[in-house]
Amino acid sequence: MNVVEATVLGIVQGLTEFLPISSSGHLLFVPKFMGWDDPGAPFTAVIQLGTMAAVIIYFWRDLVKIATTWTKSLWTPDLRRHQDARMGWYIGLGTIPISVCGLAFSDFIEGPSRNLWINSTTLILMGLLLMVSEWAGNRKREVADLNLRDGLIIGAFQCLSLIPGSSRSGSTMTGALFLGYTREAAARYSFLLSVPAVVLSGAFEMRHAFEGGLQLVPTIVATVVSFVVGYACIAWLLKYLTRHSMMVFVYYRVALGGIIMGLLAAGTITAT
Repeated sequence: MNVVEATVLGIVQGLTEFLPISSSGHLLFVPKFMGWDDPGAPFTAVIQLGTMAAVIIYFWRDLVKIATTWTKSLWTPDLRRHQDARMGWYIGLGTIPISVCGLAFSDFIEGPSRNLWINSTTLILMGLLLMVSEWAGNRKREVADLNLRDGLIIGAFQCLSLIPGSSRSGSTMTGALFLGYTREAAARYSFLLSVPAVVLSGAFEMRHAFEGGLQLVPTIVATVVSFVVGYACIAWLLKYLTRHSMMVFVYYRVALGGIIMGLLAAGTITAT
């Protein structure tokens, strides 16, 4: 991998990590379409740390309040009813499902699931599920209305993101919309919930990140680029969702999934 390829993949990661269109799916498809080698699951996990740095810096005030209030609530009972203390529990407990599933199915995630037939099918199916959630949800609830049950349900939806093409943000926002949250609230909680999940994923992959030809300089370049683009994408998406629906992302997912299937059927690209 050269620096140009790394820059392109960093841009792709930054744009698609927070939009509900699947970063892992794009990082699998784009190299195939461009005729590049598959960067591999470790590369994908490591450069996600760039977008996680973006979400941490963007929401640092919220994260600091959540962490400090939750910590103090452990020995101060009166704080346990505080929204920030409760949010700490929701984020922590909501991360358990994807942590368990990620460890249980790590071999499948890093191997057989990296198949463009699976990727394209999941792009379409999860896009349609996002569309249903847009229609079904009443979009009246805000982040302040979050409770433990909802946190666990949204955390369970996050497990779907382990399949390339699903989208972590898309999966969690779909779950939140089904539960009646506004689009902006769904996106905001999705971003906060992503922090421990993706940091843990990146740390897990680091155990063999530089085995098998993963290069240091291109990986650093891609990570830095993904941070810059990801930060801008967060700000744009939160503003966009205050006035627009998710349907543009549904159309994109279905169209891209269809294009990938067509290219596979024509033999233009290979599935693995």
